[in-house]
Parts: sequence; C-alpha cells; structure tokens
Amino acid sequence: MRVHIVDTGRKTVFAALFVVLMGLCSVARAQGSSQDAELAKELQNPVADLITVPLESRFDFGGSNKLRYTLNMQPVLPIELGSNLVLVSRTILPIIYAEATGNNQRSRTGLGDTNQSFFLASKEPVNGWIMGAGPVLRLPTATESELGDGVWGAGPTAVALRQDDEWTYGILASHIWSFAGRSGSTVNATSLQPFLAYTTSALTTFGLGSESAYDWETSHWLVPLDVTVSQLVRIGNAPVEFALGGRSYLDRPAGGPNWGIKFAVTFMFPK
Repeated sequence: MRVHIVDTGRKTVFAALFVVLMGLCSVARAQGSSQDAELAKELQNPVADLITVPLESRFDFGGSNKLRYTLNMQPVLPIELGSNLVLVSRTILPIIYAEATGNNQRSRTGLGDTNQSFFLASKEPVNGWIMGAGPVLRLPTATESELGDGVWGAGPTAVALRQDDEWTYGILASHIWSFAGRSGSTVNATSLQPFLAYTTSALTTFGLGSESAYDWETSHWLVPLDVTVSQLVRIGNAPVEFALGGRSYLDRPAGGPNWGIKFAVTFMFPK
C-alpha cells in the first residue's frame, strides 16, 4: 500500500508540473516577440559575463518517502580582467530542511556547507568552445552536523561548452579533497554535470542534465537525471527567469533519494 501511495503522489506532482509548464509556454507565446533571445542563451552559460542571483528550491524524496528540502542561493558575479578575460565567482549556499527518518530522531533545519568556485574564462569562444577553469572551495558553514560534512576542502573545477544556434551543451566538472575540519569526516568526491539545452524563439528553454557525484571514500555514485523547462520574462524592465523541473535518480547509495522536483527563480542584472 505504501508503494501505491508514493506512486500516486508522484503522478499527482508531475501532473501539476505539466499544467504549470503549459502555462509558462502560453506566457512565452504571448511575450516572446519582445524578449532578448541573446540574454536567454547567456543564462545557459555558467561562465557568461552576466550577474545573476538564482534561488533554487529542491524537494527530494527518499525510499521511505521522507522529505529533504533545499533552498540553494547561487549568486554569480563576473569580474572583468582585461578586454577578453573574466573571473567568474559562483557560490552555492544551501538552506536545508531534512525530515526525521525515525521515531527517535528529529527533523533538522539550517545551513549546509558552502561551495565557492572561481572560473577564469575568455569572453569569446576558442574554436567554438567556451571554457573556464579554476579552484573550488568547500566551507564548513553547516549549522547542524547532519546537514554538512564539517570539513574544509579544495580542488580544481572546469567547464567546457558550445552554443550552436538554439543549442547549448557541455559539462562542468570538479573534485574536492578535504584537508581540515571535523574529526572522522573525510571528503574525496568528484562531481560531473553534463547539460544539454534548447532555447526557442519564444525564450523558452528545455533542458536535460545531471549533477552526478562519485564518492571515492565509499565507492558510491549519486546519479540524478534532471528534465527542466524555463521561461525568461520581464517584470517591468527587469529580466527574470522561472524554471521548473523533475528529477529521477538512476543510481544512489542506500537510503538516498528516489525522485524530486525543483523550482528556480533567477534574477539578472545585465550590463
């Protein structure tokens, strides 16, 4: 019976997502002619010379149908370094609610660990490719031990992508090793984030991607498959993107999430 309830809830959620997506597409048809197509494509580039403040809400459900909610605050700040170079700062600060998984446990709410990345990138493509690389840092900002690893970490990160007409595709990768922090807690993890996006003339973007991670300490993969749709609109003169998506986990460690949904609002500050 529990499986039936979970499956019914999942179908209800995705049906609601479908209705909302159709509404977004309707807005796109009504307003697309007045939008900036180039700005919509820049949003698909992680190292674009564009200040953005994405706020992303994620709802993940585990095998026991317990909820984990994460609000990722992800400001992106490019700093020009000459005529053709830009240093892009990307921050991910999560606020987490983790529902209790047993009778003797309690739900947790607070900050998670912060990831801070810096990419040195050229403003113009090189042989058709946009590339950037630099360091990534893990900061132990979690306010509860269950919400973070509690360690300091560092490693390399890099991104490579192409934008051909309406298509954007590429991969963002990083690796973090811990070097200090909580006793008995070690981080040695690789992150691989391939992405594919198609942006229409109505400024609607359909995306397919993954935020996969491999833990070298436990030899476990976490492999979600994300399907998203986003719409760029203007509120007054300010461009804002709304995104909605579903997630299914193709591989996960024991006790990991089965599926999830996400909703994001991205505020943009074009130069």
